[in-house]
Amino acid sequence: MAISQKSAEFFLRSRMADAENGSVDALYDLGVSYSTGRGGVAVDLIEAHKWFNLAALSGDTRSQACRAEISIEMTAREIAEAQRQARAWLGATGQRYAA
Repeated sequence: MAISQKSAEFFLRSRMADAENGSVDALYDLGVSYSTGRGGVAVDLIEAHKWFNLAALSGDTRSQACRAEISIEMTAREIAEAQRQARAWLGATGQRYAA
């Protein structure tokens, strides 16, 4: 059974809200969703790398491994864009993750 667009949007909104509240699991879940298309989310490796990178900054080893895995499929320019977006998200949300 296909997941509806409304369900996908709800999933993304709820996980992003949790991420903004400091949930490393939410950051990881967003990375998984964008890297695999889980939850009806369109696959977007730049977006996936961004979320895995943010979780990895908190020391999440699952995210570090996933980020490395998808990086193989990405160009240097795509990785740089993902890193730029991660920095922008940190700046916009005021999150501080341990390096």
